[in-house]
Amino acid sequence: MARPRNLRPLPPVLLLLLPLLPPSLDLSPSIGDHLPTEGRLTNSCIQARRKCQANPTCNATYHYLNSCASSISTSSPAEEPLVPEDCMEAAQQLRNSSLMSCTCHRRMKNQATCLDIYWTIHPARSLGDYELDVSPYEDTVTRKPWKMNLSKLNMLIPDSDLCLKFAMLCTLNDKCDRLRKAYGEACSGSRCQRHTCQRQLRAFFEKASEPHSQGLLLCPCAPTDQGCGQRRRNTIAPSCALPSEAPNCLELRHVCVSDPLCRSRLADFQTHCHPMDILGTCATEQSRCLRAYMGLIGTALTPNFVSNINASVALSCTCRGSGNLQEECERLEESFSHNPCLMEAISAKMRFHSQLFSRDWAASTFSVMERQNKNPALRPQPWVPTLFSCTLALILLSSLW
Repeated sequence: MARPRNLRPLPPVLLLLLPLLPPSLDLSPSIGDHLPTEGRLTNSCIQARRKCQANPTCNATYHYLNSCASSISTSSPAEEPLVPEDCMEAAQQLRNSSLMSCTCHRRMKNQATCLDIYWTIHPARSLGDYELDVSPYEDTVTRKPWKMNLSKLNMLIPDSDLCLKFAMLCTLNDKCDRLRKAYGEACSGSRCQRHTCQRQLRAFFEKASEPHSQGLLLCPCAPTDQGCGQRRRNTIAPSCALPSEAPNCLELRHVCVSDPLCRSRLADFQTHCHPMDILGTCATEQSRCLRAYMGLIGTALTPNFVSNINASVALSCTCRGSGNLQEECERLEESFSHNPCLMEAISAKMRFHSQLFSRDWAASTFSVMERQNKNPALRPQPWVPTLFSCTLALILLSSLW
């Protein structure tokens, strides 16, 4: 067994200079590009279902609710399905069960099973209420460091647009590159099968690290750089992932709410991207809104950028032919195209991405720590990189090894 290396003590002069180092400089040895550790579920629906099975009354009630869901889920998009009173009473019988407060997670195993359980015990949310405002996901916000390798960063073409640079960063990361190639092959024009393409898209945005996936999707482009804007729009392979002809938005939503996964992602989006005011204040943190928005990619309600010249987003659907549901249809469409919370969250992330590749940061940043709280990109930077502090950091790193 190899003997552990002893760290040499720091020279006294460097100890005196430590206060000059930036507070976000990470001096710990890097072991690779690991995904951030997610918080464990406090009450998984799968675990709650196992507890319910041990109780005959709870188990019988759950099976009855399951039959309720199967019998009502065939309504058309033009109808307001009503949950039968006996089904609502059955749901009330479980109000003291751990099932009523159970949640799921995007990256958990058996996510589909977990979501099926969640919507079975919440029939009013899944069938009788299109205003899905309670997310089935337990989505803790954590601080996630993004290790940027300067040797890889220097390989990027200096004059290329930021979308190309983020694409190259993905290529240089084994996991991101593998997942991106998988959906690229599934979504190619000659072999396009929409369901397969969408499944691979979901896999990419669920499994690739957020800095890489968000960098690819939310890269900033100059209004005059249509090549950059086109790369950004093509990130999700819209020619395959989106319908060739825009369907009615309400019909698209009906397809979505009939699928537990899409219904869950829509509920998550409506929970976290709900605008509180015209200034773009979100009901929760901007990071959660972006995560919920990206969670819809690869579902029936996949949004995308509208054009190559701006960062506006929308669903690929229309409200023509909505009849007396025109206002409801427009409300759904505008929850993407005219949502100040979503627009500001996207703008803030693009500003952050632009800052990553600014001259000062690209020359001196060893580790980027983005605080996953409200308006992270708008926080003032307490430290201005200098050549002296960078040189000092290199000396410190060499002294630690």
